[in-house]
Amino acid sequence: MANKPSKQLVQRAMAIMLITCVVGFGAGIVGLIRAQIINADEYRQKAEAQQLSDKTISAQRGTIYDKNMNILSQSANVWKVYINPSKIEDEKTRDNISRGLSNILELDYKKVHEKASQSKYGYVSIKTQVENEKKNQISEFISANRGYNQIIGVDPDTKRYYPYAEFASTVLGFTGSDDEGRSGLEYFYNDSLTGVAGRIITARNARQGDMPNQFESTYDPKQGTSLVLTIDQVIQYYLDKGLEQAVRDSKALYGYGIVMDVKTGAILAMSTKPDYDPNEPYDITNGKKLEQIDEITNEEEKKKAMSDARYAQWRNRTISDTYEPGSVFKVVTASAALEENVVSENDGFHCTGSVRIADRIIHCHNRRGHGSETFTQGLMNSCNPVFVNVGQRLGAKKFYKYFEACGFSVTTGVDLPAEAKPVANVTYYTADKLGVSQLASCSFGQSFQVSPIQMINAVAAIGNGGRLMTPYIVGSTLDEEGNTISVNDPKMKRQVVSESTAKRVAKMMEAVSTSGTGKNSYVAGYRVAGKTGTSQKLTNKGKYIASFVGFAPADDPSIAVLIVIDEPTGGSYTGGALAAPVAAQVFEQTLIYLNVEPKYTNEELAQLDVKTPSLVGKSVTDAIKELRAKGFTYKTIGTGKKVVNQTPSYNQILPKNGIVVLYTEEQSETTKTVVPKLIGLTLAQANKAAIDAGVNIKVSGYTSDSDIVSYRQSVAEGTQVAMGTIITVSFKTNANVSDLA
Repeated sequence: MANKPSKQLVQRAMAIMLITCVVGFGAGIVGLIRAQIINADEYRQKAEAQQLSDKTISAQRGTIYDKNMNILSQSANVWKVYINPSKIEDEKTRDNISRGLSNILELDYKKVHEKASQSKYGYVSIKTQVENEKKNQISEFISANRGYNQIIGVDPDTKRYYPYAEFASTVLGFTGSDDEGRSGLEYFYNDSLTGVAGRIITARNARQGDMPNQFESTYDPKQGTSLVLTIDQVIQYYLDKGLEQAVRDSKALYGYGIVMDVKTGAILAMSTKPDYDPNEPYDITNGKKLEQIDEITNEEEKKKAMSDARYAQWRNRTISDTYEPGSVFKVVTASAALEENVVSENDGFHCTGSVRIADRIIHCHNRRGHGSETFTQGLMNSCNPVFVNVGQRLGAKKFYKYFEACGFSVTTGVDLPAEAKPVANVTYYTADKLGVSQLASCSFGQSFQVSPIQMINAVAAIGNGGRLMTPYIVGSTLDEEGNTISVNDPKMKRQVVSESTAKRVAKMMEAVSTSGTGKNSYVAGYRVAGKTGTSQKLTNKGKYIASFVGFAPADDPSIAVLIVIDEPTGGSYTGGALAAPVAAQVFEQTLIYLNVEPKYTNEELAQLDVKTPSLVGKSVTDAIKELRAKGFTYKTIGTGKKVVNQTPSYNQILPKNGIVVLYTEEQSETTKTVVPKLIGLTLAQANKAAIDAGVNIKVSGYTSDSDIVSYRQSVAEGTQVAMGTIITVSFKTNANVSDLA
């Protein structure tokens, strides 16, 4: 008979069993605590991932409108293609799906195959922003292959469109493939524009397949906030075209400009040329730059050059670039000097062609000197010695006081990204660092840098009675129903100079545009007040920036215009020769568009063109008498007794000796003629060439000097047009418009 276990052995066994139970149950309890309390969120998410399919529905971004509700940027419905790799059962199916999707969606086969091989996943995105045509091809592919509807899916998505392509592209910016803003307004207002994404949550069965519709919950997306800009599509078009032509004519690196509402600071137009198409933002649009990149053989260097070129074309140079303003800054010095009573308009000066300051000799652009001149004439002549003298009268503290008051030491606060930030004693001098020489050069716009938006904002303050405004580009915001959410009211920063001083400076600036270096900015009936500038680039010796800034009408300013031509290489390079004519064109077109009534002087009235009379229905004899009485020439087509048609039509503006073609038979075909060369001619030569060809010219620009020359015609030479067609011919002078030593 076996011995019974001892009492100690039984107790030891019981203890071991007890410890085992405690440890086992303890581990279980700890596991439960970890699963249900400590790591509850992690396990809950894993369970939901296995039990639920959660798909995102992209929200449409808010629309961007111009001030007249023309759509500049808009999202449209497209599609997102995805697959469920866990449903793919064999390599043949995986290969067929990969080839089909890569062919239809124009993707790399290997990358699609890699995604299709991720068998543990139930949702893998293949491509977003798929257009309707491709989506239909995907649907046909699914229908042609049994079971593919369980593997390939299509969800709603959105894509950003810019209907006017390059139009204001550096202002609007663009979005990436993730529908996030990458630059411009799209970036700055991204949070407002984005909206709230929707979701489709569907229960899954044990095989990771979607359950029937009753197990599905849909949360609709909410469209983002829409922006209504202060930009006017028509004015933007005028600015764009003027800059494009100027860059082309002068073979410049860039041209940029701004049109601003003087009284509010609202930006009516803002442009950088050349720019890009935000529908295809990664395509390099600069042909010369592409040629240079193609010549690079090193792949890393080529990749960097492509990246640099893209960032360069996306750059809004009106707010992100800085430059030495040159002589346009003289209006700021003049404003400060008049406000502080250190000079008056008729104070006398004498220019010998240079002035010595400390150990420096500063030259005037007129090396022979202007001789005796008043302060007003000093501004008209853009005379450096005069402004060096005035700067010394002001002194460093007072000069800096107005420099700072005009906003040059801080950003303007415009609602756009990447505004250039001034840096004390790097981009400009503070009062304690303004020595005699520095003050001298600063007084005429050299040795410091400003941004174009700062410059126009300061000059607009002169036109606004001395009131400096905060520039802005978004006028209001709307919800998805079109209801107004918010309105951006004009914000005044400070009174820079008194209203009386501002009016005095405006009168001096008007003299610049009628008889001084800015006379190419002259527009009959609209009294432009402006200032030209030409500065040599510090970072690129031998290269220049030509500029003009001003406002009109001078007596009751409506708009301010700034034009900058960066690195012109086509001959002339001064602001008076290059930038002022562009400004004149923008002023004239914009003020007419805004229905600003012209006020002509007696001299201008005597030279005004005449509107064509209404001649249709009158006898040929009476029509000819009326044309002769108004100083028109004429040509009759046909043998009828009455006028049945006329070219130009009624109420068109013609020069007094212009030609009117009278058609006297209903069946008469319009008589054609070929547009002659009208560029590079005097006014008399252009008129004769037009008359000989049977066309009319509308004269634009400055025509008071004897040495004016035409530089642009609205219809190209060699174009076939109806006889009597009106062609706008622009004139300018190169005499006495220089402002650079």
